[in-house]
Amino acid sequence: MNKYRTHNCSELNEKNIGKKVKLSGWVHRKRDHGNLLFIDIRDHFGLTQCVTENKDKDFKILEKIKPESVITIEGNVVKRSKETENKELKTGLIEIKIVEAKILSEAKELPMPVFGEQEYPEETRLKYRFIDLRRNEMHENIKIRSKILSFIRSKMIQSNFLEFQTPILTASSPEGARDFLVPSRLHPGKFYALPQAPQQFKQMVMISGFDRYFQIAPCFRDEDGRADRSPGEHYQLDMEMSFVEQEDVLKVAEPIFYDLFKEFGKGKKINKPPFPRIKYKESLEKYGTDKPDLRNPIELVDVTKIFKSEDVKLKIFKDIISKGGIVKAIPVFNTFSKPRSFFDGLNNWAISEGASGLAYITFEKTNNKITGKGPIAKFFSERAVLELLKDCKITEKDSVFFVCNKEKEATKFSGIARQKIAEELKLINEKSFHFCWVTDYPMYEYDEKEKKIDFSHNPFSMPQVEMKEFDKTDPLKILAYQYDLVCNGYELSSGAIRNHIPEYLFKVFDKVGYSKSMVEKNFSGMIKALSYGAPPHGGMAPGIDRIVMLLADQKNIREVTLFPLNQNAEDLLMEAPSEATEKQLKELSIKTVKKN
Repeated sequence: MNKYRTHNCSELNEKNIGKKVKLSGWVHRKRDHGNLLFIDIRDHFGLTQCVTENKDKDFKILEKIKPESVITIEGNVVKRSKETENKELKTGLIEIKIVEAKILSEAKELPMPVFGEQEYPEETRLKYRFIDLRRNEMHENIKIRSKILSFIRSKMIQSNFLEFQTPILTASSPEGARDFLVPSRLHPGKFYALPQAPQQFKQMVMISGFDRYFQIAPCFRDEDGRADRSPGEHYQLDMEMSFVEQEDVLKVAEPIFYDLFKEFGKGKKINKPPFPRIKYKESLEKYGTDKPDLRNPIELVDVTKIFKSEDVKLKIFKDIISKGGIVKAIPVFNTFSKPRSFFDGLNNWAISEGASGLAYITFEKTNNKITGKGPIAKFFSERAVLELLKDCKITEKDSVFFVCNKEKEATKFSGIARQKIAEELKLINEKSFHFCWVTDYPMYEYDEKEKKIDFSHNPFSMPQVEMKEFDKTDPLKILAYQYDLVCNGYELSSGAIRNHIPEYLFKVFDKVGYSKSMVEKNFSGMIKALSYGAPPHGGMAPGIDRIVMLLADQKNIREVTLFPLNQNAEDLLMEAPSEATEKQLKELSIKTVKKN
């Protein structure tokens, strides 16, 4: 017999009645009925109710024991009385009559309870993460994460991918987010960098002659945290394939994601492959974002032309349009019966978000004539109203909201408003997952702050123009073979077909101000590898943490991460980052400078 247990805390049932058993676990909760003491013992697997009487030899010990202490009990399995049965618990038809108990480890006074649903500040939860993880919801989140990783690994192997591990200590790269630097003791004054992603290494795996690679890779980025992104580190499913075009990569990925979400999606509806392909430009036009939530049926419409015409006399909009602005319409169906407070509420919300407001028009039909209603309706002629109805594909039973601003700002806010309106009207089916691909990203974008052209996505992507035509083409019109996998408004993965031609790579970097010598210096390994025969290749890197967050029905990525940093990139449990000793700094040839 095992010293600590014959069974776990979830497997005993009526078939075990009369048997002598041994259980070990944490004291989940106690209920003292004077002469009877009920103790729920919990382990990784579940919960079992145990009972002792005041005449039993270990009653007084158990009476004083604190919650979350670890104990071993020996006892007999007995049937619960009918009135005390708990059908929601696996072990709810039986209980253990304690014969002997032993305290293995006594707990101190808890900073937060494990039993119950009370919310505690994140600071407390992260400082005592080992206690937080005992809570059922958190425990289940981490269990499902493990199962998801196992499922993904199995699917990748079934799809003929080989699993490799790439270096953690590597060279700093100038693209992307800020690096975490690691000083070298053996090479004073020099630093390794923790990889932001295995980008260059996975390309070199393809150049090494392997056909399909994957890795569940840790990635490190010195950037600010947010709900759907961990500061410091995260994990991604890194994958790469040789001799493929864009569509090949998409077709390989789709069944993996469909099967994954079908397996762990708790019965939610999932759109089947092939997933919709939406061009980046179209996505911005229709949804105001490159991460569209396709559960939302609302589509944006550019109605700038209508507002420019003489049939609309709204001066404030015309002034913005004259300075290069646009007007985005947000058509909303079947809202004719909504009260004024609904529309004014959304206008007030827009102001609270930093916008000037959210103008709107509703409609009514009298004597076969449709007219506009609302604060700005008086500025519209009958013809303008009819044109608006036609362009927005709506009727007098519907309404339209408007956002007017510079193109970039109008597009972004109309996308946010689209989602807000859908949520207010409960148009989004929360019991579904809707995937799509966003493709054809621009290779470059204009950085207004720096007043220069920069990469919009991955600089190693293959442009969608032949090398001989590259210099003749406006850089801001060059598209790349880049694609994102989006689900329910979240970007789950970025990917691209890679530029495998060194001469072309030099041209691509030259557009953003990198000379050939700078590229050779900063990406020496990559350039060297590409110069010795590189196959056409491409891949993607879905974010593991974000996938688990979606499947676990969580809104914050820290809820599905074992030991996360807080939003300030601090480990409150281990008290990191911490100061190094003078001895350590001396060994590394480093001096610290205090900020004023």
